[in-house]
Amino acid sequence: MNSVKPLLPTISNADRTPLVDALFELLQWQSDRIEQLEDDIHRLNKQTRQPKFKSSKMDQQTEPDDGSRNETKKGLKRSKTQHLTVHEERIIHPINLSENARFKGYQYRIVQYLMIRPHTIRYRLAEYETGEGYVIAHLPESVRSGHWGSNLHSFILYQYHHQHVTQPLLLEQLHDLGIDISSGQLSQMLTKDLDMFHQEKSDLLRYGLPLSSYIHADDTGARLGCRNIAFKFKIFIIFNALKNTFLFKGGIQS
Repeated sequence: MNSVKPLLPTISNADRTPLVDALFELLQWQSDRIEQLEDDIHRLNKQTRQPKFKSSKMDQQTEPDDGSRNETKKGLKRSKTQHLTVHEERIIHPINLSENARFKGYQYRIVQYLMIRPHTIRYRLAEYETGEGYVIAHLPESVRSGHWGSNLHSFILYQYHHQHVTQPLLLEQLHDLGIDISSGQLSQMLTKDLDMFHQEKSDLLRYGLPLSSYIHADDTGARLGCRNIAFKFKIFIIFNALKNTFLFKGGIQS
């Protein structure tokens, strides 16, 4: 259908309401979506679409006579920062104000920062003497080895395993950030006390078996003194180093 696209009328600021702005935005979205679908149809049909050229404005007035210059049609501007959580608010006043200046309110600007800095906490563990001996408070469970917080441990594991940062570079990065840690302590954080992650890997295999419609086991080329098996499921792959060969029948280990 090659009908002429109707033009929306110009609405003055006095007639604009939130509902009108929302309707204008909806119409603009529908128009863009229709054009996108038409382009997809032309592309699938291997047809080229006639390029669009904006009409010349040489014959139009450059300045309106009725003073309605600012009454142009505008769509509703959506805030791109409305979902952000504001952690701090600062008030800034202009400098060198004249004496007759009057306060008219605030204009808001949302600025995002990334704060990566060391945060050291000194815990004061209360100690009590009772008839049965001394009782001392314990550190939170999130403190690792009595020295490292859980967020620091998470950052180290994320940088090493997910971002593939080598251990020497990771140690240098931590020192640049002001973290007092040695290479031996960093190595222990990367290799020891990781039972929770091994348990999560074991649970992944145990819960994935009954949910998979088929199971395929394949040997990898690398060997570490025992047999390396790659289990391929419908939605995930898990690698295990096994000493014995496993045979799966109907999703049940035998």
